[in-house]
This record gives sequence, structure tokens and C-alpha cells, in this order.
Amino acid sequence: MARGTLFDMDPRTQLMLQRIGWAALGVVFLVVVISAIQRKEGSLVKEVLIDIQPLEDGNSLLTPENVREAIEEGFGYKLEGRAIATIDMERLERKLEEEPFILNADALVNAQDRVEINIMPREPILRVIDNNGFSYYLDREGIQMPLSDNFTAKVLVVTGSLPRYEARFLQRKRNRLKEAFLLAQLILKDEFLAPMTEQIYFDSRGKITLVPKIGKHTVEFGDFQHAEDKLRRLKIFYREALPHEGWRKYSEVSVAYEGQVIGRR
Repeated sequence: MARGTLFDMDPRTQLMLQRIGWAALGVVFLVVVISAIQRKEGSLVKEVLIDIQPLEDGNSLLTPENVREAIEEGFGYKLEGRAIATIDMERLERKLEEEPFILNADALVNAQDRVEINIMPREPILRVIDNNGFSYYLDREGIQMPLSDNFTAKVLVVTGSLPRYEARFLQRKRNRLKEAFLLAQLILKDEFLAPMTEQIYFDSRGKITLVPKIGKHTVEFGDFQHAEDKLRRLKIFYREALPHEGWRKYSEVSVAYEGQVIGRR
């Protein structure tokens, strides 16, 4: 009597055997995966690879060595030679993002047991030098950044009678540092004025003077009110008047008064 095959069986029996087969394969696959994970977690970190995205000008305020030092200070040890299972990648990212120069950090372990860390730095847009001798950067979000030992960012500078930095300064109704930051944003988003403006100065009354990179004049800006209109008038004057009259003709240009641009020799 011939033996029956799978195809000779009752359809329900055949389906049951197929399910058992797939389940067995699933168990084998799961065992293999768990075993691989366990072997991976038991491995040691061979190397830490750090990639830092450069600033727009191609430079960086931060070096890989700075990142390694931050890791050692935050964890109390180097990652190289540590068991992969003992490293909390999310905690590593959080620790790095507490650093003043780092906006975002992504960390992972690759197939070669190397920790890869990708850093997006904060980008300074304004350097503040106040009358109290404090000097620091502000990034695009108004976050304070210390000066860097590696590189001096060539950004707009604000000096003069300015209050000390506080984390909530942008939420203040009246604050000279807030006015300086907002004015810097207006200047930097203008493709014509941004490369021409070097410094913003606040006197003791809160009156603003702009110092351009071209020519020997200064710009009497007045207070912060109507800042966009003042910059618009200044740009028109630069584009239409100075090319004909010469950049050295005036010692001061004033946009402090509504609807006017005044050149003083």
C-alpha cells in the first residue's frame, strides 16, 4: 500500500502542518536574532567615529576632541573598550545636546562595533560684547553660546549698553538685547545689507548706531521702533545715492527720523 503524501491529505490537516512548519521556522529565526543581539551586546566598542556638520562658511567651533571630552565628562569614562550593552545611546545623545555648541546629536552602533556620532552644531549669528566685559555668541534661536578656542566666527557684532543675558530675554517686553537680536535677524535676512553691516552699537539711552563694512561713515539708527522701514530707507540710499556721490562723502547717515535719510559730512 502506497504511503500518502502531503497532497493526499485532508486540506485542514495540510493547512495545520504548513502552519506548524512556518511557526518552527519563525522560532528558529527568533533564536538566531536573539543570539546575534546577545553576541552584539557582549561585544566591546572598537572605535568612536565623530562627524561634525560644518557651519555655512565651512568652519567649525567644535572639534571631535571636544566631543570626546564632553562624553568623558558626562559618563566618567571613554566609550572605547566598553561593552556595547552598557552604553545607553539615548542618554549619550541627551548628554551631548546639553553642550552649548551642539544643537542635535545622533548616535548608533554600526556592524563593525563602532559607535557613530553625528553632530549638528548650533550656528552663531551674533556676537555680544557688553559694557560689563562679557562676550558670547547668540545662535539663530537666541541661545547663548560661549566663545570657541578653535575658531572665531565672523558674525555681526553688538556692543554697548546691554543687559546681562538671561534665557527668557526674548519674552521680555522691552529689552535691549532682544532689540539687538531682532535687528540682527532683520539685517541678516537681507541679502544686500547683511554683507555690508559689521556692528550694532547701543548707547546708554538705548539709541542705536550701525557701523558698515564699507566707507567711513556710521548710521544713526535711533531707537528700535520702525526698524524694518529704517533698513528699507538705508538700503535705498546705499543703492541709489552713494554710488553717485561716493562712499566717502559722508561721515554719518541718519535714518532716525521718519521718512528721511540725512547725510552729514
